[in-house]
Amino acid sequence: MLSTEIGNWEIAQDVSEWIEVTAIVVIVIAVAVAFVTGIHARFTSSTDDALRVFKRQIARGLLAGLDLLIAADIIRTVTLEPTLENVTALGLLVAVRTFLAWTLVLEAEGRWPWQPRRDEATASSA
Repeated sequence: MLSTEIGNWEIAQDVSEWIEVTAIVVIVIAVAVAFVTGIHARFTSSTDDALRVFKRQIARGLLAGLDLLIAADIIRTVTLEPTLENVTALGLLVAVRTFLAWTLVLEAEGRWPWQPRRDEATASSA
């Protein structure tokens, strides 16, 4: 039987699956940490500060998890199934991940990713 795969590399499949599992664990831990830090911030500061801390923690965890998922998809696409359809799907995933990253930064920090942080902007103008 003719295969379209470059190689039948079980290790690449295993590595990509472990990276996906790691991504899920990272996201779950980030959500748990966000809840704990958000609750702690609520008792030590205002509700707005607690919500800001919660959103930042969630955004960081989601971004790290998304990066890992993209890495797993790249490994799978490049080593196991490098068809035009899969490469196109990978490109769409990267585009969606980029959009999600931008919206997460906007939601968590109130600025676009290419804009300087508020503390950096005030420090440079002082």
